[in-house]
Amino acid sequence: MSDDVEIKDQGTIKTIRLNRLDKKNAITQDMYSTIADAMDAAQKDGFSAIVFLGQPGVFSSGNDISDFMTNAMSDDFSSSPTLRFLRALATCKIPMIAGVDGLAIGVGTTMLMHCDMVFATKATTLKTPFLDLGLVPEAGSSLIAPLIMGQQRAFELLVMGEKFSADRAHAAGLINHIIEEDALEKRVMEAAQKLTALPPEALRLSRGLLRPNEEEILKRIDQEAALFAERLDSDEAREAFAAFMEKRPPNFNKPDA
Repeated sequence: MSDDVEIKDQGTIKTIRLNRLDKKNAITQDMYSTIADAMDAAQKDGFSAIVFLGQPGVFSSGNDISDFMTNAMSDDFSSSPTLRFLRALATCKIPMIAGVDGLAIGVGTTMLMHCDMVFATKATTLKTPFLDLGLVPEAGSSLIAPLIMGQQRAFELLVMGEKFSADRAHAAGLINHIIEEDALEKRVMEAAQKLTALPPEALRLSRGLLRPNEEEILKRIDQEAALFAERLDSDEAREAFAAFMEKRPPNFNKPDA
């Protein structure tokens, strides 16, 4: 269990807070395991909702690159804690609500596409720099994003790696409400509390009708993961990760020796 994830139960609401502000809430493999365990426990124990929170100014900067290179890149990605977490998002049977302030990068953005409601502050910025690292989209985002925001805007976000402000993400359907920073968590918990008062079986059925087909999402997650694993071993990805660690621009068009 990772100390960089804070788990709290408030009645039948399970709050999962990323608590690694010194690293901009970059997520390690241990953190993925802790979050997936908490999600499993919430469903097993009959909780009404899961709430995801970050810290003031940063929701998550995505994967911890050093940890990712050491662990996920060296092991079988198909059985990694990262992929377990992504599948947990796709198969979660209770509502998920996120409160976002500041940076939401990579998986910090794609995980929001699985949430039933997203509240964010004006300072929120969404970005998915997958191609900057020689990789491909993940978390089923290549399927879900076009359904939410249309193919063209999804291309901008997932392929071009363009930043989306809170206003633009709200217009694209990725954010439900833009909230003042000091009111963010209050509004998130109010929404979660409202869910606890609804008839649970009607809630489960209605939520299921609204969500994309689970089998299709899982299939897409696995397709993305297979390509992701291939890309991790590519010259492009190796150069991109090396450039990131060395804090230099990558060179994807090296001349022949």
